[in-house]
Amino acid sequence: MQTQNICHDVLVELRKIMRAIDLHSKKLMQSFGLTGPQMIILKEIIKAERMPISLLAKNASLSHATVTSILDRLAKKEYVVRVRDVEDKRKIYVQASEQAKELISRAPALLQENFIEEFIKLEDWEQSLLLSSLQRIASMMNAKKIDASPILINHDIE
Repeated sequence: MQTQNICHDVLVELRKIMRAIDLHSKKLMQSFGLTGPQMIILKEIIKAERMPISLLAKNASLSHATVTSILDRLAKKEYVVRVRDVEDKRKIYVQASEQAKELISRAPALLQENFIEEFIKLEDWEQSLLLSSLQRIASMMNAKKIDASPILINHDIE
């Protein structure tokens, strides 16, 4: 009986996590017209002022193709511009527009940013215990081999 209760509680907590991610993603989209990955991309660009797409993909933990697709969408909204290097025309950098900077200044922290702030406050053993537990849960849900970035969203990345 105890095992059933604990299993039930674990499933409820997993559902709460999924729901929190879903609600945060919807709030971002409704309030700012941006997805979580778009917000991450803009924050990375603003932080660096301008950067090559390959470095942007690495910093955001997303594939080059995914970042390119996100940048296309952001460019249509006039949040980013692509600029060719003056000396080497093959190199392309991305810069955020003033409109994007203003939007990001009003945006809330991303869900993973809040998580990271709280996670780093934990003792090392607590961090390891959480990681181990989540890895086991992922394995139990046949999700161990699914490739995922550290972006907490509940819809397509692009």
